[in-house]
Amino acid sequence: MRPEDNGYDMEIKRIIYENITDFDPVHTFECGQCFRWVPAGDGSGDYIGAAGSNAARVSYSDGRLVLDVTGGSREFWHEYLDLGTDYSEIKRQLAQGDPTITDATDYGCGIRILRQDLFETIVSFIISQNNNIPRIRKNIESICDVYGERIGEAFGREWHAFPSPEALAAADEADLAGLKLGYRCSYIRAAGERYIDEPRPETREDILKYLGVGPKVANCIMLFGLRDTGAFPVDTWVRHIMNDKYGIDENDRRAMEEFAQERFGELAGYAQQYLFYYYRDRKL
Repeated sequence: MRPEDNGYDMEIKRIIYENITDFDPVHTFECGQCFRWVPAGDGSGDYIGAAGSNAARVSYSDGRLVLDVTGGSREFWHEYLDLGTDYSEIKRQLAQGDPTITDATDYGCGIRILRQDLFETIVSFIISQNNNIPRIRKNIESICDVYGERIGEAFGREWHAFPSPEALAAADEADLAGLKLGYRCSYIRAAGERYIDEPRPETREDILKYLGVGPKVANCIMLFGLRDTGAFPVDTWVRHIMNDKYGIDENDRRAMEEFAQERFGELAGYAQQYLFYYYRDRKL
């Protein structure tokens, strides 16, 4: 679709995937793993968002996944949405190892763990600390608007890519403070500097060296940025879940992580996402 046809300043390309199962935009974009995707706002059930230097509108119905995108190849979006992973088998294995999780996998049956950019994941989850999702989204879009390269106008708004490590490392803390990032300003700058000096952390120990990153955020980065599906982030919701479903003391994070490893193994991250979404969305 040419720019003059769509009313915006960017050409929009359509990508269609057929026979896609175990996918739901609401489940995937509202399960706490990402912050740049929001409902399209027209009652369609579609979501709009950005990945890398590309913006997209995602629509799904009856196995047909339609992406209207400003850029990115078919292979890029297939990888980003994790369409090559057999989630039916993952849910089968989780239920086989723990029948109590079945309600959660049924409820969040369309969750797929996105393959997000690592640096974006690090900064996003630093921002997520002691924060709520609407504000996290606003904070992230603010730093993108100020420090990210312009993508263009599409889907009713202007888009910017997530800032590079260099852009955030060079940011003035007073300017960051003006974006209402609070105490996280120094953490964000430091994250850019560390990523430049030591690109791509590979281990939990590497991630914990980032200023302001504790065990919960480190596990989020391991799961969503490094694709370590054995990682099991423990936040307030998960503490409640593990106490309610498995009787573990809400203050014993280590016991929860150890239990998840023993019960779910390399599928612990998937289990966390299904349980988290089930409890938080239903406000249990």
